[in-house]
Amino acid sequence: MIHTLLLATQVLHAPHVDYVAILPELILIGGALLLMLGSSLSSSRPAPGTWSGFTVVVAAASIGASWYLWDQVSRHGPQETVHNAVAVDGFSTLFLILIGVALLLGSLVADGYLRREGLDGPEFYVLAMLSGAGGMFMSVANDLIVVFLGLETLSIALYVLAGYHTRRKESSEAAIKYFVLGAFSSAIFLYGIALVYGATGSTNLVSIATYLSQNVIVTNGILLAGIAMLIVGLGFKVAAAPFHNWSPDVYQGSPTPVTGYMAAVAKAAGFAGLLRVLFSAFGSMRTDWQPVIVVLAALTLVVGAVGAMVQTDVKRLLAYSSINHAGFVLVGLAAATTAGISGSLYYLFTYTFVVIGSFGVVSVVGRHGDGRHQLEDYRGLARRNPFLAAVFALLLLAQSGVPFTTGFLAKFYVISSAVQARSYPLAILSILTAVVGAYYYLRLIFIMYSSPAGEAEAVAVELMITDVAVSTGAGTTLVEEVDEVVVLAETEAGPPELEVPTSTALVLTLTGLFTVAFGLVPGTIVNFAHQATLLVH
Repeated sequence: MIHTLLLATQVLHAPHVDYVAILPELILIGGALLLMLGSSLSSSRPAPGTWSGFTVVVAAASIGASWYLWDQVSRHGPQETVHNAVAVDGFSTLFLILIGVALLLGSLVADGYLRREGLDGPEFYVLAMLSGAGGMFMSVANDLIVVFLGLETLSIALYVLAGYHTRRKESSEAAIKYFVLGAFSSAIFLYGIALVYGATGSTNLVSIATYLSQNVIVTNGILLAGIAMLIVGLGFKVAAAPFHNWSPDVYQGSPTPVTGYMAAVAKAAGFAGLLRVLFSAFGSMRTDWQPVIVVLAALTLVVGAVGAMVQTDVKRLLAYSSINHAGFVLVGLAAATTAGISGSLYYLFTYTFVVIGSFGVVSVVGRHGDGRHQLEDYRGLARRNPFLAAVFALLLLAQSGVPFTTGFLAKFYVISSAVQARSYPLAILSILTAVVGAYYYLRLIFIMYSSPAGEAEAVAVELMITDVAVSTGAGTTLVEEVDEVVVLAETEAGPPELEVPTSTALVLTLTGLFTVAFGLVPGTIVNFAHQATLLVH
């Protein structure tokens, strides 16, 4: 009895929390809470753009805090903090900056879209900031429990964002599909954590690595099953085949700015968790998990490239394209070398700008109702809005890997890492799928720079009836009828131009300049990605 009382009176010592180490995440969470509270208490409706402007400021502050952490890592080296549950190193700071940039650009794209659809309000930006904070916690996680908490924070906010456009049944359907499949993947990931804990006695990544390096496990079936489940859970988030089935439907049904933001943040956070777990905790077991990653990479490359070829909806095309990009990132991961990690990080960083810019264009072309996403809706886009067509063509060329763009260097680095690791079949397959990808990207560019369908039909009708008039001598009356047909056909061809919101135009300009500038002078981003391979051990 006395012993029980003594145990009850013992003081629980909470771990020391270094708030500076998690400052970028705290800024986003604090910004989300402040925005939600302020909008609830305010009796007047603020000026248009207030919510997005506030989010941009919060994202910029988070990027500044992340940059400060990067400077500290460069000066003093990586460190563990918050009872070794958080890792502050080059790897985590790169993803902190990346997610902050994605939030900033995504908020600007969303501003014009939400106002156009009559959905402008603080809820979207609150959810975006909370999901970004979840992705950041996944990036800095040095413990499987923290990875799971970050994953759930990221996912739950994205589930709601996917169904944000409540007037579109496709949006509600996308949210339900994403939620149901995401719940299954989270359960699998959590069960994997339990198995790893049962096999090693810890959920801390460094402690797991130390245990595996100091002990010889005679029967490691439970541990291998746990690793497999961790890969499955995170493979869902990055849309790696065969865990990709949710991606095309969710990308198509979600509001377009959400799709772009989701494609950037969810993929970055998922790969951050996958890279951290495999290399920090199970680096000594790479001979066990590396063949699995090779198979996943090959399957993801093929499914993404082949699936995109047969799509007639641009959002679904970009969804399969995103799957193919995940395959390229997995190629670098499969190399299991420093060069491979560096290539994967560079790919993710440049992909973020390309994908948000691409969906920025799609959000404008979709017009009111967000429903015009067929390939034919892009026919003649260069005539209706040369700026949109030029930026989209540039971003599509970058995704196909055309030289002098960041996309070319991204593909080059991951493929060269596979060659250095003597994974020649995977390198060849990567090149072949890149060639296939060039087909569907160039097809879309060709459609954008083709004559509008209505105009082409009008010219054909004019020529046909003119020939009849000449051959029969019908005279002026028939020519006047031809003019009426031409005017009618041109009217049915659609609006002559598309209005681009200022915030979206800014994002398109920034993403286009980034893609070209760092494609020509890549040194800064390449060095950034190389230094980010510095992990806590």
